Amino acid sequence: MLLSEILYNISLETVSGRTDLEINKIEFDSRKIEPGTLFVAIKGTRVDGHDFIEKAIEAGASAILCEKLPEIINSEVSYIQVPNAARAMGFAAANFYGNPSKKLSLVGVTGTNGKTSIATLLFNLFRKLGYKCGLLSTVQNQIEDRVIPSTHTTPDSVKINELLAQMHSEGCVYVFMEVSSHAVELHRVSGLSFSGGIFTNITQDHLDFHLTFDNYIKAKKGFFDMLPKTAFALTNADDKNGKVMLQNTAASKSSYSLKNIGNFKGKILDCGLFGLQMDINGLEVWFKLIGKFNAYNLLAVYGAAMLLGENSDNVLTILSELTPPPGRFEQVVAPDQTVGIVDYAHTPDALENVLETINDLRDDNQQVITVVGCGGNRDKGKRPLMARIAAELSTKVILTSDNPRNENPEDILADMQAGVTITQRRKVEQINDRREAIKKAVEMAGPHDIILVAGKGHETYQDIAGVKHHFDDREELRNAFSGK
Repeated sequence: MLLSEILYNISLETVSGRTDLEINKIEFDSRKIEPGTLFVAIKGTRVDGHDFIEKAIEAGASAILCEKLPEIINSEVSYIQVPNAARAMGFAAANFYGNPSKKLSLVGVTGTNGKTSIATLLFNLFRKLGYKCGLLSTVQNQIEDRVIPSTHTTPDSVKINELLAQMHSEGCVYVFMEVSSHAVELHRVSGLSFSGGIFTNITQDHLDFHLTFDNYIKAKKGFFDMLPKTAFALTNADDKNGKVMLQNTAASKSSYSLKNIGNFKGKILDCGLFGLQMDINGLEVWFKLIGKFNAYNLLAVYGAAMLLGENSDNVLTILSELTPPPGRFEQVVAPDQTVGIVDYAHTPDALENVLETINDLRDDNQQVITVVGCGGNRDKGKRPLMARIAAELSTKVILTSDNPRNENPEDILADMQAGVTITQRRKVEQINDRREAIKKAVEMAGPHDIILVAGKGHETYQDIAGVKHHFDDREELRNAFSGK
């Protein structure tokens, strides 16, 4: 594709060199440059791509998209200066791949908790309704039955458009996508055309990146601000920031609720360890999903399906048959009927929701034993909060390692321990090794007790000092149960 075509609709400051060049690749990693590449110099939090412009040219880059021109200009290379290179890359990638989001019905899901569940449920629902679909999620990217491993909640803009182009070429009609606050802030979704946006909720997370809760809210709101008037904006009316998301959107506004007035109104009629009975807009339905948090997820999915023009009875019939995504309140039951629950809960609110659900479902004789840790190199402020919540809502707690990354696991656990009150200490212990912590929880548990292993959910690895080691909470629970 010609460079001039790739630059369509991008705000340009200066252009030096030819724009009738043939470009065969867009890349922001100088290590992946090939001849004929447009190199985008992005100023990141740790590395500035402008420092690698010369290296990119040496590797064969034909054109450079940047915010600041280098001191030495190569006459054989084209330089395009823009106000924001990350944002410009989104539009460039969309143009390069033929603006695939405009050829699909792309629905984005944002919020602190519930993004994966809602996007995955929508993907499974619309497939069963007879459509070819794509999925972009934390767990995996998927084109119909073909799974493409996922490394970020939202991939970079070049990868997104490449995947969307594949989805369109393979006949997909709908694509359901998690939209993280990082993705909005870092312009990974710039240049995309959405048919709808869904807001789940917002609680403390990612303050290591956004620094303040207000910045975090603004990042989420930024997604709704970019929606066109042809799209729908569906928000959780029970979250105090739900209305904030809709303040400046051009999209048509709708809401869902368990407590307040909403276009899509739900009521929990019965909730057990193996299902949930609800009234949704006057229709009673039994679902295989569990807990109040899943009642919200189901309402969001139902509302989105209605806004996309589907039949209510068909949608509810299929939703009643669907199961949760991997690692979301996933149960592993021992021969003695000890119930293990693996959940991705890695924020204070998510952990509280899961534990409150368990406590609502258990009887007075059942213990709740929680195994929980916090990730390294992430928001430190939530560590004591999560430990305190676990101690308040569990019979016993084992604090352990999660993904320590490049932090000392003991330092992370010390931050967590700071949230445990003096009266709670008697029921909280610390076992650094996650495998041993899970084994210990199983040893503590009696028949019919409930063990929650929180924080990693679907993940099949543990990130220690930059190295990913195979680790699956579900496997560890099964192994510990079999050896009991």
